[in-house]
Amino acid sequence: MKYILIFVVVVLVGIGIFVSRQKFAHAPVVSPQPVQYKDLVYIAQPLSGTKVTSPLVVSGRARGNWYFESSFPVKLLDGHGNTIALTPAQAQGEWMTTDYVPFSVTLTFSTPTTATGTLILQKDNPSGEPQFDDSVSIPVTF
Repeated sequence: MKYILIFVVVVLVGIGIFVSRQKFAHAPVVSPQPVQYKDLVYIAQPLSGTKVTSPLVVSGRARGNWYFESSFPVKLLDGHGNTIALTPAQAQGEWMTTDYVPFSVTLTFSTPTTATGTLILQKDNPSGEPQFDDSVSIPVTF
C-alpha cells in the first residue's frame, strides 16, 4: 500500500511538471518593438518598455501635419506623472508635407526615483483646440 501511494504521488508530480512546462513552452516572448501610432508617427528609438538613461535620444518619423514650425513637443514623465524632461523634436527635412518626415531629439534628465515612466510625443497644436490634440505614449523603465 505504501509503495502504491508513493507511486501515485510520483506520477502526479510528473504530470504536474509536464503540464507546467507545456504551458510555459508556448508563452509568447515579448521583446521591445518600435512604436507605430496610427499612420502618423513611427518611433524607432527608444523601443517600448526599454530601459532609458540620460541623455536619451528619441528618433523616428512623423507625418508633416504632426509638426508645427518644424517641431513638436516630447516629454518624459516619471512613474508619478511628473515631467522630468520637455524638449521639442526637430524635423530633419521639409515638414510642410503629409509625408513622413524624420525627427530627432535628445532629452537630458536626472534619474527619477521611480522605476518606470512614460515618454510622450505630442502633436503640435498651435490652435489650442482640443479636437486637434493627439499624442503617443511609450512606457519606459529607468
